[in-house]
Amino acid sequence: MNKRSQIDAYDEEELVAVIQSADKGAFTQLYAQFYKNLTLTAIKYVKDINIAEEVVQDVFLRLWESPDKLRNASSPKAYLYRSVINTSINHLNREKNIRQHHQVITDELSDSYIDNIHEEQELKIWIYQEIDRLPEQCKKVFKMNRFDGLKYREIAEQLQISERTVENHIIHALKILRKRMLIDQDKQVESNNIRFRLLPFLLLCSAAEYYFVCNPR
Repeated sequence: MNKRSQIDAYDEEELVAVIQSADKGAFTQLYAQFYKNLTLTAIKYVKDINIAEEVVQDVFLRLWESPDKLRNASSPKAYLYRSVINTSINHLNREKNIRQHHQVITDELSDSYIDNIHEEQELKIWIYQEIDRLPEQCKKVFKMNRFDGLKYREIAEQLQISERTVENHIIHALKILRKRMLIDQDKQVESNNIRFRLLPFLLLCSAAEYYFVCNPR
């Protein structure tokens, strides 16, 4: 049984009890399941992957040291996301002194909002992994365009290919990603709204996030 299925085998109350019992194996699995999603969430606030990773590690460390923090949480997932957002904002507070306003925002985060954030990060991870699976030349052209911001002409000059070939690679990449999103049964992306956000999301692709997801340190 893999790590995700072991965690998913627990209902919310059982998972809280296992974590509170200081079960190192279950805690490690929880960390592995949510680490990337939470780090991508933190990046939205702190805009720096190294700081985002520190934020997430700090949240998990505090949870390990004080597992009773879960007692009043609606779920471990909700606790983790709220803690990561709060810790990220606290980092910004130290930089910008805007504590009061943002604390109100995080206190009002609903479970449905947390679920939406989680779904968004799951989609990000899936898309970055699918980009990494593109045919090699197609992937190179796509990354140069989306991550490096190069125009078709600039890519064509660097790779010594025609602009039409560059365009065909981009079209092919988008076609592959759309097709995989619609047929990928493992991810079970049910929401049409999420599917339709594929293209807008790809316009905001981050090279730093991509390398974080696909090339973990």
